[in-house]
Amino acid sequence: MMSEQEALKCSSARNRGGVQRVEGKLRASVEKGDYYEAHQMYRTLFFRYMSQAKHVEARELMFSGATLFFSYNQQNSAADLSMLVLESLEQSDTKVADDILEHLAELFSLMDPNSPERVAFVSRALKWSTGGSGKLGHPKLHQLLAVTLWKEQNYSESRYHFLHSSDGEGCAQMLVEYSASRGFRSEVDMFVAQAVLQFLCLKNKSSASVVFSTYTQKHPSIEKGPPFGQPLLNFIWFLLLAVDGGKLTVFTVLCEQYQPSLKRDPMYNEYLDRIGQLFFGVPPKQSSSYGGLLGNLLNSLMGSGEEEEGEEAQEDSSPIELD
Repeated sequence: MMSEQEALKCSSARNRGGVQRVEGKLRASVEKGDYYEAHQMYRTLFFRYMSQAKHVEARELMFSGATLFFSYNQQNSAADLSMLVLESLEQSDTKVADDILEHLAELFSLMDPNSPERVAFVSRALKWSTGGSGKLGHPKLHQLLAVTLWKEQNYSESRYHFLHSSDGEGCAQMLVEYSASRGFRSEVDMFVAQAVLQFLCLKNKSSASVVFSTYTQKHPSIEKGPPFGQPLLNFIWFLLLAVDGGKLTVFTVLCEQYQPSLKRDPMYNEYLDRIGQLFFGVPPKQSSSYGGLLGNLLNSLMGSGEEEEGEEAQEDSSPIELD
């Protein structure tokens, strides 16, 4: 008698053999140029497999079909099948795994960068990768997307995805290239300052440190430090040390001393206000006789907000938008 496990293996092998035969026929249709008919057949088979709860077969067939259509520059058909890959994931209990994230990133990389389908695809892929929660997407998927966008020299979008990954080193290397190719020499410090502040706003202290050390070591226009020739870089260096120490007085004096550098970008004080809440127990902004970040810090030092209240505020106050 055949065991249940052996029976399942045989059944799986038969199913895979069936899928391969179907793939062969569909590939032949595409190679002959019968794109429309092949596309419709892929869709028909997808819904047939899904109705039979053959989610893996449905996903694998749609992935191979999408990559095949991409290779023939049939962008619309390929994008449609890519969406069906996501549908198979959304309608099954498939767990997030590296191989699946890599497949999704590969489909993304093959899509026309200017197509609306690509925007819709990446939005759904990120949502699926965190179980449909309100989170911003799986860090590994963000990292894979960031690398693709970096290769396309879409530095702004690449930076966004690096920020939501855990790849501080990759982010720094991308920023060095971004600064060298698109930025002014006078802005070399601003590229990394923004990234460090945004990583800290996302409570990712380790990536903030890595992006700073890697960027300052690898950028050709930055002399070895610390200390650095640019005051803003010295501020960021001291800030990272202050975050490790967690002393509010150090943070307050630091922000006060470097105000001339911090005024170069109006967003810096917004980021620092959030960092004060997250790491130093500063209460959220309130209307008071003191204005802005320094007023907030002074209020905190004078006892207008206890540390416990600051910790509660960390959960309540919504994070600032990171572009």
